Amino acid sequence: MIQNQEEVLPVVEASQEKTLSIFQLIMDGGLGGQIIMGILFILLVMAVYIYIERFLAIKAANKVDKNFMNQIKEQISAGNIDAAKMLCAKVDLPVANLIEKGVSRIGKPLEDINTAIENAGKLEIYKLEKNVSVLATISGAAPMIGFLGTVIGMIVSIHEIANAGGQIDIKMLSDGLYTAMTTTVGGLIVGIISYIAYNHIVAKTDKVVYKMEATSVEFLDLLNEPV
Repeated sequence: MIQNQEEVLPVVEASQEKTLSIFQLIMDGGLGGQIIMGILFILLVMAVYIYIERFLAIKAANKVDKNFMNQIKEQISAGNIDAAKMLCAKVDLPVANLIEKGVSRIGKPLEDINTAIENAGKLEIYKLEKNVSVLATISGAAPMIGFLGTVIGMIVSIHEIANAGGQIDIKMLSDGLYTAMTTTVGGLIVGIISYIAYNHIVAKTDKVVYKMEATSVEFLDLLNEPV
């Protein structure tokens, strides 16, 4: 009976040794791996924050009342230019800002009005794309930072082999291998998340830009209508 218990204990201990938490993997990766993983964590937090902030801002910018242009047409047709400006200022959205710029130029040549709307549109697009380029940078930089950790880990492993005098012990190489593997995985995860977030934000921004262009064309058509 005692012999059977002794045979079971090594099996239990072996199964416990194979179980490693993510935190333990990072801590076993040495100082270099911990620094790399810390940088990747900061980049991940930045990417998530920028994505959420831009997503909410673009979502709010896309909420335009369907009757907005009808109200603008009514005010312009009635000659109430100031009322149309006040309506645009009240809405305070990218589309409304474009129309407000056009309304303020009524009476001038259509080419000047079109130029003013285009310039206002560029400014609104710049506001919508605020910090989006940072997402693109993180999506490209994170995997490279992870690969940097991989190189550091391999250098540590080779250094340990050189100092071992030809006697290789897997435990001796564990720090370098942990650094190499965990940083690579961490970099790829942060890069993938950032890349998906960037493309989603770009797609949402394109929808707002399309709506801005359609509304500006509708406004110019309104001015071209015969009185």
